[in-house]
Amino acid sequence: MKRKPLSGSLTRRDFVRASGLAVSVMAGTATTAKAQVASAPPTPVAQATSTGAAFRHPLLTPAAKFEDVSRGNPKPHTLTGDALVQARLTPDTWRMEIMVDPFTSDLVKEPASLEKEFTLDAGNALDLPTLMELGKKHSVRFLKAMQCLNIAAPLGQGLWEGVPLRDVLRLCGNLKNVRRIYYWGFHNNNPKQIFQSSLSYTQVMETPPGELPAFLAYRLNGEPIPLERGGPVRMVIPWAHGFKSIKWLQRMVVTNDFKANDTYANQNNDPESHLKTAAYMDAAPAKFASGQPVHLEGLAIVGLSGLKRVESWLHPVEAGAKPVVQDDETYRAAQWTECALEAPPADWSQILPAGISSKTVLGFDPATGQPAAWPMRYSMVNWSATLRDLKPGTYEFRARAVDLNDFAQPEPRPVPKTGKNAVQMHRFEVT
Repeated sequence: MKRKPLSGSLTRRDFVRASGLAVSVMAGTATTAKAQVASAPPTPVAQATSTGAAFRHPLLTPAAKFEDVSRGNPKPHTLTGDALVQARLTPDTWRMEIMVDPFTSDLVKEPASLEKEFTLDAGNALDLPTLMELGKKHSVRFLKAMQCLNIAAPLGQGLWEGVPLRDVLRLCGNLKNVRRIYYWGFHNNNPKQIFQSSLSYTQVMETPPGELPAFLAYRLNGEPIPLERGGPVRMVIPWAHGFKSIKWLQRMVVTNDFKANDTYANQNNDPESHLKTAAYMDAAPAKFASGQPVHLEGLAIVGLSGLKRVESWLHPVEAGAKPVVQDDETYRAAQWTECALEAPPADWSQILPAGISSKTVLGFDPATGQPAAWPMRYSMVNWSATLRDLKPGTYEFRARAVDLNDFAQPEPRPVPKTGKNAVQMHRFEVT
């Protein structure tokens, strides 16, 4: 799937004007063009970001602007009328079962158990009013970017709100011999279409204080989650790729089985992969006029290991030459230059939905309403580079992220089955 740039409200000219830091590159005859930071002082961060309109990609992606990778035939969000009611995908008809898996084996002698199950047959399956009532005491909110493990681009970022899964499971009373929680959503009542995922009991119940928990979400950007985004209720796993954040959530099973049952695991993917720290490039022109600045930009995903910086490398090449590969001497000798990175808004009331204070969002200081760290983990952030005074010729431009452990993309996990994070390249010509 090719990435389409996420929609924003600004023109490219507006973005260039508002960017505070430019990377100035003088391209000569050297194998690697050396970059210099522009001498002009940066635009004050508060002024550039206080309205949330200084960057190409908004910090909150409108629900309708998320890129969609829904599964199913037909896709559940296309159902209408009675079919939607029968599928229990309206706010009034949504129900979720919490049940016990009787699994035992030669190695697993005792099954899991719950003090109380919630089932359709018993008439007590969890409904939306009950979940939202639980949310009055336990609700959480936070910013999270969604990304598919097998797509090299963010899908969008939202302010998600709901109830931690641990608090939902506490409704079941005593749990015994539970090692994993299996869960899945509606997929046409067709066993061949079921898309499922799982978490360990520890991941669900023992979130460190201040960290982001696995939770059942019922709001996106302050509004009920639209059907296309997985509503009325979906799972959201902050640290994981999208295959863990199951849409149209309807059934949960506790088990003493120690094995992951994720659909993605059965497709040769790593079912425990965290979001990777990585930079991704927006589409850009193939040609630029000589004497004009070349502006390139994109988004960085902030994974478990955080983000220290995004950096770029500009390399002049012969027209028609094969791209430089990561393992050759030229790449290893590359000199990378720091890119401009989006700063936190000074006034989050201009970013968040009306009536929601940043002081109530996880990851923000409850006293100041500012992020405890920036960029925030599991979020996405804009980056940009402006290249000036380029001589006519052909160039390769690359951008990569460096995490807080000083690993440069694609390290420390370059295996595609843990998430696509290859360093992207854009070749262009200055004429």
